[in-house]
Amino acid sequence: MRLYGPWVLPIQNKPYLCISESGLPRRDSCRPYAMRYASPSPRLLSRLLCTLPQKLTNLQFQVRERVLKEARCWLTEYLHSARAIPFSHADSIVSNAPFSLSAFVAQIPFPPSVVGVDLKRIFRRFLTYHPLNEYDFFFESIGLPPSSSSSTAVSAYPSDFLSDDGLLLATASALVHYGFPWTKLGLLYREEPRIFSSGSDKLIPRLLTFEARGFHRACIIGICLAFPSALSADADPGGEIDHLFQYLNKVFLDFDLSQSVPENNVDIFLQVCRNIRVFYDLDSRKGTMRELMCKNLRKIFLELDAALIAQKLKFFINLGMEASEAGHFILKHADIFNTDLENPSILMPEYLKSIGLKKDNVATLSRSFPYVMGKNKLGNLPATLKAMNLHNWFLGKILNGNLQYLSPEFILTSSHDTSSEKRFRHGLERLKSARMNLFLDKKVEFLLSIGFGQNELTLRSASALQGPNDQLQGRFDCIQGLGIEYSMVCRMVNTKPIILKQCKNTFREKVDFLCNDMGFSLDYLYHFPAFLCFNLENRIRPRYKMLNWLKEHGLLNKSFSPSTILTYSERNFVTTLYRLHPAAPKQWLERHSYRVDRDGNQISLFSSRPVPKDQA
Repeated sequence: MRLYGPWVLPIQNKPYLCISESGLPRRDSCRPYAMRYASPSPRLLSRLLCTLPQKLTNLQFQVRERVLKEARCWLTEYLHSARAIPFSHADSIVSNAPFSLSAFVAQIPFPPSVVGVDLKRIFRRFLTYHPLNEYDFFFESIGLPPSSSSSTAVSAYPSDFLSDDGLLLATASALVHYGFPWTKLGLLYREEPRIFSSGSDKLIPRLLTFEARGFHRACIIGICLAFPSALSADADPGGEIDHLFQYLNKVFLDFDLSQSVPENNVDIFLQVCRNIRVFYDLDSRKGTMRELMCKNLRKIFLELDAALIAQKLKFFINLGMEASEAGHFILKHADIFNTDLENPSILMPEYLKSIGLKKDNVATLSRSFPYVMGKNKLGNLPATLKAMNLHNWFLGKILNGNLQYLSPEFILTSSHDTSSEKRFRHGLERLKSARMNLFLDKKVEFLLSIGFGQNELTLRSASALQGPNDQLQGRFDCIQGLGIEYSMVCRMVNTKPIILKQCKNTFREKVDFLCNDMGFSLDYLYHFPAFLCFNLENRIRPRYKMLNWLKEHGLLNKSFSPSTILTYSERNFVTTLYRLHPAAPKQWLERHSYRVDRDGNQISLFSSRPVPKDQA
């Protein structure tokens, strides 16, 4: 496939956008003589295609902008005249749904040349046989993702016509007339869809009761968008909602926060309320953070966003703090918001020495956890300390007033071993070239995020991992959720990284069999993590069924550990059975030596017929 390069992409409501071969937008005009044939890389091609809502392969790129513009105008008029939707709402629905508009245009069979063609006639003819799904446009226009949230929401409606659902449209109209931005109504629908089924007769009086509490309109809109439960049909005005507005009354009115924000600026009020909600969700019942919040109003809530506050909270929660305790801590130490807790680099074991550990202890930790040593980011420090069981000790240091341990100035004072970093980078590039693994950097990033350092053991583990980072993290969390300590899971991943190739249900089934059927504790995985690598149905369960049969007949006089019985090859296992009793191999080969296919059927190794279930 060959494309013109630099690539010219028509963007909605904007002139043509030039994309250079490096993938960056260009501001200069797109002249025909400046174009040339080029073959973009797959990564660049996917980036370019994602910039368009929908690939309009049925149109030449020179006319796409004009066709989209006319389609937008015609659909607006169609929704207004044919579907009896108010023109302002119809314009908001179509203008704010570029993905749905492009998907609509992409389905129309245009003639080879649309110059001089009556486009309105083509649109009208297409809708005659292909009804327009107006809900797709509506839900995308209010801010829901077109590929996920809208499809889920639309599935609840039997009809494709928005005008058939008068309650939904009337509620949206009432909210917009009150002052809610049309494109932000999705914030309400995503969290409390029942708002749009309650009707405006209950919604507007509830908003007026909020005004009676002393809040002006823009402030109420920001509160409702950040706390959609305030408008929920099931909300109790005298219970949770009353508690919420008492909480906000202290922040907004008693400490004059509302005076710091222009009365008509809904976006700033929404940002402030989102920041407040981060702490309110941690402290909604006790209310002990309210005074601390008021002391840092302008510094935290007007200058920062909720994502940054959540990042700081996550850092200390990962260190071992309770969520509410972390909220109190960062409010008491507001300077943390000016500290970069993500990007500064730390070096193990030098960092351990600089925070007060003795040399003998550091040497012991280096021998016990060699996969943790090396360079890493400060943002991964909680995971690194948890991998060595030092997070509680370090948290005590921080709570005792040693916040300087997290400052970039303190971290930079410790020496950085540039030679080990160069060796790591060289080994990474060599491994990437040898295995042709384009995603090796992502695997290394995952291992660093769970506490590993930049060293040879990390490279060895990264080369054995498979799957995207979110799946690897989910499997790692699943193993930890079974009751295994964090440091133990890290050691298991270092010893046998292929355990993260399995699905979560497999982990649960194997651990359940180990503890309940075999009678071992989870601590056994500390000594034999390879247990999780063996197939449960084809190796673990059949062999232990055979051992149980030997026990029932009094033929087994000694116990076999899993590390012994599972690591035997098939030949060695049969030889061991023969030593126990000459008839044991025949019993094994006839009743227990089988494999489970993809459909769950048990197939004998020595017969093509399935093994009867009563003999399995």
